[in-house]
Amino acid sequence: MRKISLQKDQQKKILVKYENKIKLFTFRWTLYVNGGLVVLRSYDKQVAQNVLELNHKNQSFRVAVKPRGATNFNVPYILVKFKEFDYEKNEAIFELYNFNNKVQVTLEDLKNN
Repeated sequence: MRKISLQKDQQKKILVKYENKIKLFTFRWTLYVNGGLVVLRSYDKQVAQNVLELNHKNQSFRVAVKPRGATNFNVPYILVKFKEFDYEKNEAIFELYNFNNKVQVTLEDLKNN
């Protein structure tokens, strides 16, 4: 588990490494209003948007790291959970979890732009 604090439009970049593959996972938030945080994310050239809310079932999203196959029914994934919003710093605080079953997946932080 990692704690990540991001300001508006600050992008988090993470290299996902498994087997002989290296892929880029990025996410950032663009709007926080009425308790909803709009998050834009990208993994392996697939782009998506989520609205996350504190203390709600829509508090997190997961990204499958590797496609499901005959040898890996339970695919490894990354879970990003919205934990709190710091109004003084105007930052969203996330927890990032790396769930991998049998497949060794490592996450490496890249510097933010």
